[in-house]
Amino acid sequence: MRVHVAFTPAETSPVPTAIVIDALRATSTIVQAIESGYERVYCCAEVDEARALAAELPDAVTAGERNARLIPSFDFGNSPREFVEPKAAAVVLTTTNGTRAIVAAANACEVVLVGSLLNLRALAATAAGRGADVEIVCAGMDGRFTIEDAYCAGRIAQLLEGDRTEAADAAIRLARSFGSAEEAFGFGRSAANLRENGVGEDIAWCTREDAADAVPRLASMRGPAAEIVGT
Repeated sequence: MRVHVAFTPAETSPVPTAIVIDALRATSTIVQAIESGYERVYCCAEVDEARALAAELPDAVTAGERNARLIPSFDFGNSPREFVEPKAAAVVLTTTNGTRAIVAAANACEVVLVGSLLNLRALAATAAGRGADVEIVCAGMDGRFTIEDAYCAGRIAQLLEGDRTEAADAAIRLARSFGSAEEAFGFGRSAANLRENGVGEDIAWCTREDAADAVPRLASMRGPAAEIVGT
């Protein structure tokens, strides 16, 4: 099994198993939503797509952000803390970086898993159980590298036994360079952006390791949206 890390979405390649990471905050939010009992999360790249899809669904809430700010008329933002208790059967989610990375991976890869520190070991076990090549895709910020996604990718790669690429080894070394997840997540531009927009509490929430057993995965595409369900 080959284990590779794509530090930005542009580096994504067609692989049997892709793991998409947007640790602050989209994939943490999706993991929390599925863990809490939402049946599915529809990931949309664009706001208009999310609004149109939500109008078609009988029991769904809208959620998302642009540059860490709540989208006007949406029910929720992109905080995992908002998804502890289900408010509907489904969530229609669109974010600045994470949902776009998921949609891109869905159009390129055989199996897409959604990961974060919240489901770290359950995620690694699911990916390893497939026995196929794995690529960990970091959503980043505006197409650029972010520390927290690279850290999370390194933690996942460290748990996967296989033939690691140089990028996977580099992610592991980066993860080991930090004393804790809190230090890594609080270090970069993403954390600063959350603090500036009044949602800095999400940083600590997203560093909670193995707080969830759910491993969200791509079920199908519904138009331009990636339908994510629990395993």
